[in-house]
Amino acid sequence: MSTSTGPGSAGTSGAHRTEHDMLGGVAVPAAAYYGAHAARAVVNFPLTGETVATRPHLIVALAAVKHAAALANAELGALDGPLASAIADACTEIRDGALHEQFVVDLIQGGAGTSTNMNANEVIANRALELIGRGRGEYSVLHPLDHVNLGQSTNDVYPTAVKLALDAHIAHLLHALTGLRAAFADKAAEFADVLKTGRTQLQDAVPMTLGQEFGAFAATLAEDEQRLAEARRLLHELNLGGTAIGTGLNARPGYRERAMEHLRRLTGIPTLVSSPDLIEATQDVGVFVQLSGVLKRVAVKLSKICNDLRLLSSGPQAGLGEINLPPRQAGSSIMPGKVNPVIPEAVNQIAFEVIGHDMTVTLAAEGGQLQLNAFEPVIYRSLGAGLDHLAAGIAVLTEHCVRGITANRQRLARTVAASTGLVTALGPALGYETACALALEAHHTGRPALDLVRERALLTEAELRVLTSPASLTGRAAP
Repeated sequence: MSTSTGPGSAGTSGAHRTEHDMLGGVAVPAAAYYGAHAARAVVNFPLTGETVATRPHLIVALAAVKHAAALANAELGALDGPLASAIADACTEIRDGALHEQFVVDLIQGGAGTSTNMNANEVIANRALELIGRGRGEYSVLHPLDHVNLGQSTNDVYPTAVKLALDAHIAHLLHALTGLRAAFADKAAEFADVLKTGRTQLQDAVPMTLGQEFGAFAATLAEDEQRLAEARRLLHELNLGGTAIGTGLNARPGYRERAMEHLRRLTGIPTLVSSPDLIEATQDVGVFVQLSGVLKRVAVKLSKICNDLRLLSSGPQAGLGEINLPPRQAGSSIMPGKVNPVIPEAVNQIAFEVIGHDMTVTLAAEGGQLQLNAFEPVIYRSLGAGLDHLAAGIAVLTEHCVRGITANRQRLARTVAASTGLVTALGPALGYETACALALEAHHTGRPALDLVRERALLTEAELRVLTSPASLTGRAAP
């Protein structure tokens, strides 16, 4: 293996080339677009097995930031036009999906994301070198730091890219939530005329419709969509241009404004704005804590819905058995005919994971010190995984479970007729003491409360029809 002729240049021998950084020479695969910094990071951080390549949203965001920076620097005369064009073209290819496999560093890394930023700088530089007819590693012509990273620091590039990536993750989750909400709304309409017994504390309460129960699922998801949209907007405040700690050192006057303008155009997000205080923005990760809290809220509510679906479908003979979930697979290796609620169970587990991620984000945010939070890599890994897993789980729940749910109408009708909850509807006409005595007698004898009312002529049939009509029982206006 030959050695390079100067710092930042590369020699080649066989299947490797030698690159240099401040610590000395590093062997890099000759075919690799990454360089010395990423190669060291691969050795230093063999932690999760999840590389940046597994998060295409982050790669696209990094390329957008580098693209915007190159254009801004060219306009300000800080970067030669041909080099800027080559960098921009390389970034365009990466944003279109090229070279993602070259982002080889682990998602969790020391250095506040420096290894990820370096990985991006090197891949972009080496592809740009190819575009101008030079070889990979010829950094004396086009350098990862002097040119691709010009006017930047990891400390403004990485959080900016993370926020842009999370925006894309959220878009997918919102799409999935909208589909699930629509599926529950469709079921609410389908079951609008199906009376059932409501329950509080797992005890019979008052009647409602199965449609109302499913409509409540749709309504609670709509609230989560709103909260997610609010958190998403907060991600659009960026610290790009602040460089190391927010002072803008080494960035030319006007760079910040021009880079932001190009970033808005490249990402198609017109609401991106520069933080009014870049020093505060460089150290603050409150937006990630807020987003994590919203994700926990989504997870908790989604898990509660899955709990309800499992309860309502329990049995089928010895449980509630009010609804049927679509059978997806055999449920037991020993019990013939058993079918389990595997889709809701899987989503429950995703929810548990997201709740755990929230604690990780909380501790990582609290652990920041002075002008920078060094733990944004684990914050992004936690939030990105939670967003992706929730979106995937919700899509599965929608297609493989909710859309195929059916109601056990006859069983529901029987339980409503037998439930002492009907007595509540008679309370205003009979008085609390009489209604309570009827409910207790019905409970102890197993006889329907309405039969007892008829036997004792406490109400006429006409009065009973009005008081026990679906409209009266469920709070709906009569048609």
